[in-house]
Amino acid sequence: MSSQPPSRTRRWLLLLGVIIVASVPAYIEFFLRRPVGEGPAGPMIPATDFDRIWTERPVVLLGLGDSVTRGLGAQSQSHTYFARLQHNPVDEFADMQGKCLSVVLPNLTAENFAVSGSTSIDHLQTLQTQVPTYPDDVFGLVVMTTGGNDLIHSYGRRPPAEGAMYGATIEQAGPWIENFRARLRTIFDEIQSRFPGGCVIYVGDIYDPTDGVGDAPSIFLPDWPDGLAIHAKYNAVIREVAAHRDHVHVVDLYETFLGHGSHCRQFWRAHYDAADPHYWFYDNIEDPNDRGHDAIRRVFLKRILKTWERPPDALNPTLRDDRKPHEQ
Repeated sequence: MSSQPPSRTRRWLLLLGVIIVASVPAYIEFFLRRPVGEGPAGPMIPATDFDRIWTERPVVLLGLGDSVTRGLGAQSQSHTYFARLQHNPVDEFADMQGKCLSVVLPNLTAENFAVSGSTSIDHLQTLQTQVPTYPDDVFGLVVMTTGGNDLIHSYGRRPPAEGAMYGATIEQAGPWIENFRARLRTIFDEIQSRFPGGCVIYVGDIYDPTDGVGDAPSIFLPDWPDGLAIHAKYNAVIREVAAHRDHVHVVDLYETFLGHGSHCRQFWRAHYDAADPHYWFYDNIEDPNDRGHDAIRRVFLKRILKTWERPPDALNPTLRDDRKPHEQ
């Protein structure tokens, strides 16, 4: 019996099968798979800044804020960005050996008041009730992350409210954004009052696990149409309030983490990082993983190196009043 050529229907079914077989792995690779990679993450740090002592004064490295500064997501306590700022862990990457604050600040101590799950409302309360006033001879080097939980809580499970505004419209969020502005001013002023001997504050802005796309379902959360706009306003407030204080500097976590969120494998995206197309977030989405903490350590350190222009003995932080005339 002679074989008959396949019918048009069979050819189309065969083609459809080939497309499905090819599409499933592609979908998994570009939309679902989020490998974390290995090795160093973030910018290179020059060694020349660590070949001298910066100051002999007592310096307190003070941590304030949420779970990012507390260290959630790191493989161990020694791998948190806060700990890595102080000391190199025993398994430190070769390119970061000898690049930590304890090398250049011989009288450095550290206290971390950050609390996982906390909001900016909590941060002000923690500052007012737990952080002491330090002696006149102590200089404060403060690192903090704040505001992220204000945005992402309670993940759309409850109606939006101040301090848990997920799902809010831009109109709803307006008063809460203004309250954040006033609260952040108070936080910075309260920190400065705790250090009569002077301080410098490094505050991270808020990263975006959707890589600037804003598609919340890609991080397994409900759709939030105004999420990116509200996020942008929070970051604008951080930069604005910091800009009016000579001793406050913003650490750009937002730009640093673009390309390392839910779209890290999508090479057609504007923020795709071909050199490191890997995911820097922890399983809970909102915190960095181990490599993310390395990257945060590096950008904080880079900002500290850029702004530590004079020894703290000479620093006299000034405040340019950023209040509107009717608020003064």
